[in-house]
Amino acid sequence: MNDASTAIITRAIPSSGEALPVIGLGTWQTFDVDLDGSEDARLAEVLSTLARQPNAVVDSSPMYGNAESVVGALVNTLKLRRQLFVATKVWTSGKAAGQRQIEASMRKLETATLDLLQVHNLVDVDTQLTTLRELREAGRVRYIGVTHYAASAHAAVVDVLAREPVDFVQVNYSAFEREAEQSVLPIAQQRGIAVIANRPFASGAAMRRLRNRPLPGWAVDIGCTTWPQLLLKFIVGHPAITCTIPATANPDHLRDNLKAGMQPLPDAAMRERIAAAVS
Repeated sequence: MNDASTAIITRAIPSSGEALPVIGLGTWQTFDVDLDGSEDARLAEVLSTLARQPNAVVDSSPMYGNAESVVGALVNTLKLRRQLFVATKVWTSGKAAGQRQIEASMRKLETATLDLLQVHNLVDVDTQLTTLRELREAGRVRYIGVTHYAASAHAAVVDVLAREPVDFVQVNYSAFEREAEQSVLPIAQQRGIAVIANRPFASGAAMRRLRNRPLPGWAVDIGCTTWPQLLLKFIVGHPAITCTIPATANPDHLRDNLKAGMQPLPDAAMRERIAAAVS
């Protein structure tokens, strides 16, 4: 993949038409390390590799320990801010507390403008969305959204999407967790909302299950040579998905993940075949 930046598929954000690569990067656990620690060089390579895909999403949260600070420091040192689509979240109750947390996140991420700010796990969602809209109107936030990681919250997510004009929704979706197909993805398509799929490997459970299972021979028909590629292609093969954000601190794993964003994508029948193969 010598020229991955020209090969990665992009999808448009419905509210603007701006294009995002279908493979981004999550930072939960993987970027929660000490600054100036032994992981800095590897994480710098991860971000530099990701940034070869213009506008690739790097997603964080105040919930993720040091992740925001590590992302901010490395992005600033490597001068990657213009190449990346930086997203984070607000994760607290009360307007004043939310405002303080958002300002702290911007300081940690070393940016005056966030590409995407999301209400994490719907915590005090109505209050925080009011603040997010104010920040968007002031030009400090480009897009706003809501998130959750559990299928048990999808009904609440749908309720918010039905009544609030958000740009993004982020939910768990994978071949192991398909519940969003029945609720969140249809309303996102109907309302013109970009979808970020989190937990693409079911927080590692997928890879533990598949570790000793041979990759099906037919995987090469859609350009896959590893299980992570096949699982990610299942996700981005769904037309409602804007991007997915597998977390990694390993540059080789990121390069492998990025190959899943290249053509061809699986059609509906092939996606069902993938789901059956990992069940």
